[in-house]
Amino acid sequence: MSTWYLLGAGNMGLLAAYYLRQAGVPVTVLRHDTASPLRRRLTFADGRPPCDLVLPVLSPVALTEPPRRLVVACKAPYSAAALESVPLTADTQVLRLQNGLGSLDGLLPEGVRLIEVVTTSAVKQDGPAQHQVVAENETWMGGHDVAPDWFEQLSAHWPNLSWPADFQHRQWHKLVANAVINPLTALHDVPNGRLLEDRELQHQAEELCREADQLLTAVDPTWPGDSLPRVMAVASATAGNTSSMRADVGKGAVTEIEAINGYLLRRAAPLGLSLPAHERIVATLTSRT
Repeated sequence: MSTWYLLGAGNMGLLAAYYLRQAGVPVTVLRHDTASPLRRRLTFADGRPPCDLVLPVLSPVALTEPPRRLVVACKAPYSAAALESVPLTADTQVLRLQNGLGSLDGLLPEGVRLIEVVTTSAVKQDGPAQHQVVAENETWMGGHDVAPDWFEQLSAHWPNLSWPADFQHRQWHKLVANAVINPLTALHDVPNGRLLEDRELQHQAEELCREADQLLTAVDPTWPGDSLPRVMAVASATAGNTSSMRADVGKGAVTEIEAINGYLLRRAAPLGLSLPAHERIVATLTSRT
């Protein structure tokens, strides 16, 4: 059985590794620090027994052949650096588990099968760095009409994993939610629920949603639009959470704004569409980081 290799052993990368292992698939972490295996303890909010996950680590330069299957779960801004030392060929299947869209554009050999992942599950660090808490929700894969041969086996072990026909719309719903909640909470240093309480933040959220809907309708006339209620529902469901972008700003780390709002701007430009609210928020956040 082919080994899956993992680039980016953060919270979501670990979740993918755990379910691949549950499906009987070997998983190896690719990183230059190969001093010891990666060890993490996963605790599940639904009451499943905790799991001590131990993954072997290999330097990309030590690969003896190109990986056939690769999970890219690093932060979007680090994609190019993470892939630089990994030998890929047209036979490689890549599972992209990152926020935003377009982060691997131009980085993969022609012919690579890129499979996109969208999840509403959450993994949070609790206490020591080796301890993660998993709140399972829904996960979708897509980007192609037909699921790969390994999908059925994986879906038997990954709760609420599906290959929906309307995958692109689900992907866009997640993108719009990220394009509103993440930068607004990052700029104002507030939890997600503040968008439900602050009138000025609500106004900015409305502008961002309206512009995103204008673009996505131009790209796909079947786009349902009316994103604001969906975004606010996400903010309500995660009211006490700190968005990943707010956390990045707090740590002084590079944010994923270019893969989220920046992606919308790149799609709008060839269509001659102006998204001033997204332009402003990208410029403002970029100037502060």
